[in-house]
Amino acid sequence: MGLLLALVMGLSVWGVFAGIRMYRAEAKLPGDLALALEVGSTRTGAVDSLIDRLGMRYAPAVLRLMGPKQVAKYRRKIDLAGNPGGLTIDRYAARRAVYGALGGVGCLVFLMRGQLVVALLLLAFGAFWTEVGIWAAIRIRKDVIERTLPDFLDVLAVVVSAGLGFRQALDRVASKYEGPWADELRITLRQMDLGMSRRQAFAELRRRNDSEQVAMFVTALQQGEELGAPIVDTLVALAKDMRRTDAQNARRKAARAVPKATMMITTFMVPATMLLLGAGLILGSGTDFGVVTGE
Repeated sequence: MGLLLALVMGLSVWGVFAGIRMYRAEAKLPGDLALALEVGSTRTGAVDSLIDRLGMRYAPAVLRLMGPKQVAKYRRKIDLAGNPGGLTIDRYAARRAVYGALGGVGCLVFLMRGQLVVALLLLAFGAFWTEVGIWAAIRIRKDVIERTLPDFLDVLAVVVSAGLGFRQALDRVASKYEGPWADELRITLRQMDLGMSRRQAFAELRRRNDSEQVAMFVTALQQGEELGAPIVDTLVALAKDMRRTDAQNARRKAARAVPKATMMITTFMVPATMLLLGAGLILGSGTDFGVVTGE
């Protein structure tokens, strides 16, 4: 068993160094993969950059195994996450290859050592670690955008009412903000500069964000443009609706939290408190347990 374990560990180490040598070789990468390796290289950490470089050679094979539908699905998720750390679908495939290999080798090693729980944890790490990062980035980004949007609309309404056109006001206010919502607006403005119509650019904005408030914003702008409604009144009313929706969501979350807290208290805290009180009463009563046990 010890010889087999040493052999598996040796093969895994050899595989890592072989991957490094293959990357350092002068083999030409496809253009899209070379670009994906370069994009975001200054926006990601050293560990992620190393993993991308090790796995980029195997990214095309991973994408082929995923199939067109899965590739489109994960490209959509990466867009919703805001391409965290310069993440692209190719970099995602590279990381999935590396994490999958590490998780598979680790799972095999610990299975041979009889440690089933650790093996399953490593297998889950290899299969889902990349997805966990994307899922967390989507949630954080969505929350930040929905917190920023009402205040942004108020400021935009003030700037528009001061006399600037909507396009200029949007550019002026977006330049004063930072974060994912400001990034989305800059993308939208850039698309309009390149010739895309305002309606289509905002439709793309809605597609890139899985947020009810962003959908409300885009729908209100499009309807106001069609009906000729004053843009300032539309923005103010929309900001009020969003704050009202936030308050309702907060009340719903609080209502859902009460049963959960009650269940936790009745399941864990009440029995533990009763045991603690009972033990204190018994120990404080001076009962001779030797009579009960016969000792």
